[in-house]
Amino acid sequence: MQLSSFSDYALRVLMYAALQKSSFQLDQVATVFGISRHHLGKVVNHLAQQGHLKTRRGRGGGIQLAGSPGQIRLGDVVRAAEAQPVFVECFDPATNTCVLNGRCRLKSVLAEARAAFYETLNRYSVADLITGPHQARMINTLLPAKG
Repeated sequence: MQLSSFSDYALRVLMYAALQKSSFQLDQVATVFGISRHHLGKVVNHLAQQGHLKTRRGRGGGIQLAGSPGQIRLGDVVRAAEAQPVFVECFDPATNTCVLNGRCRLKSVLAEARAAFYETLNRYSVADLITGPHQARMINTLLPAKG
């Protein structure tokens, strides 16, 4: 299983937002992570639609976390960001051509594994990603002092 870059970027943006004390600009995140501003704009828009970020356009605008980082569950973020709900062909009745459909256990085993994956991620929040002994190094990397 591999997460899409969209999910990866969504988690990075949320970590960045959680470390910020005030609103920030899209360009700041794009520069820090070396991500295309255009692609990152789609990620930020998605996170705002999900209620994780607040955005304000225009002069004095910016991006900020919409709530507490402790309330944002990682599994929920990844599940919403992953655009491919079909894990394997037999999960989609409209396109399934597998001759074993309904005659093997693969579908149920994979469904169980996928559920366990999201359940494990949901044990953690964005706050868990930015706190602890690595917090100072993250801040120094993501929010370098302005000089």
